[in-house]
Amino acid sequence: MKEKFDVTPELLKANFIEVYGSSDEEIRMFASPARINIIGEHIDYNGGKVFPAAIDKYLYCAIRKRNDSKIVYNDLFFPGTYEFDTSTDFKFDKTNDYANFLNGILCCMKKRGFTFPCGFDCLIASNVPSAGGISSSSALECGFAWAVSETFGFNISRKDIALMGQQSEHEFMNVNCGIMDQYIIATGKKDTAEVLDCAKVEHEYVPLNLGDYRFVVMNTKKQRKLADSKYNERRAQCEEGLATLKANGVNIPDLCSLSVMEFNKVGSCIKDEVIYRRVRHCVTEMDRVLKAVEALKANNLTELGQLLYGSHNSLRDDYEVTGIELDTLVDQASKQPGCIGARMTGAGFGGCAIALVHKDKVDDFIKTVGDEYKKVVGYEGAFFGCSSGDGVKEI
Repeated sequence: MKEKFDVTPELLKANFIEVYGSSDEEIRMFASPARINIIGEHIDYNGGKVFPAAIDKYLYCAIRKRNDSKIVYNDLFFPGTYEFDTSTDFKFDKTNDYANFLNGILCCMKKRGFTFPCGFDCLIASNVPSAGGISSSSALECGFAWAVSETFGFNISRKDIALMGQQSEHEFMNVNCGIMDQYIIATGKKDTAEVLDCAKVEHEYVPLNLGDYRFVVMNTKKQRKLADSKYNERRAQCEEGLATLKANGVNIPDLCSLSVMEFNKVGSCIKDEVIYRRVRHCVTEMDRVLKAVEALKANNLTELGQLLYGSHNSLRDDYEVTGIELDTLVDQASKQPGCIGARMTGAGFGGCAIALVHKDKVDDFIKTVGDEYKKVVGYEGAFFGCSSGDGVKEI
């Protein structure tokens, strides 16, 4: 395994030739962004609207056609070469590690009738922290899907790239994820965030004018696998809450169709206190998303910051997906000069938090929060400032 360093397209191309040798076929290079979700957590699978942005941390995929039917994967930082054939009937296999994400995409493409006239070599390298809650796996899926589609002339739309990434997670990886991560990575645009309606799978671009403020991503460095976490349990609890409401005459298609005012009237029919709190989070988080969109449109960053704190508190108390690592980061962030808002982002149970910090205070913020975090949890986190970025693209 090579020591991690910042990847550039030039470095990846040089390494591609080192790994696979020269050929008359063109090496094509693609970039796929990480994402942050500004607000709207755990509601994408409850019919809610979420508010993500692609960021300027990229996973790169270099690809070149072969003159046989072999498919070969390598990763610059992870050991092992994985070889398959275009005729392979792809199945999940734990020993295939990250190659499962790629095979899942190929499996979806085959189901949709796409055929491969030849094989290809592929080299992956990422500047996106893995298992960090900023969607490294979706960046891998969508970046690879776009690379294969463009290389073989499949012309798959950005929306369908996103849907294919989700389908792969559901059917191949057995992770019951929402659509948000794949969608923002496939369709994102620099200097915007997206209000994504997860029920209708439609989006609206909103200008992301942060002025003198920057998002800082704070990685707990606590490893966690989504499928092994309590993610599926939370999803089942939401389904139970929805079923209870419907059984008591509340006619809604999903939890996020319920306003806060309506929930205050009908929520008492949910007798299980845990289920009640799960539903309350979904309803109030949806309300915070709508307010956050209006705050950004009005350039009211102070209001946006307060909504971030409100989101974290709800995820901590009602949805219970934070833990000491994420709570420590947000608690320490809230005490720092120049920080106007912070919350966990992603599935939780580790992963990342984000903070909205004045650009002149970012360095001090990172040092102080990092020191305090290590004091509490016993090991170091990782921090970086970021800007918005473009969705999947060829370089």
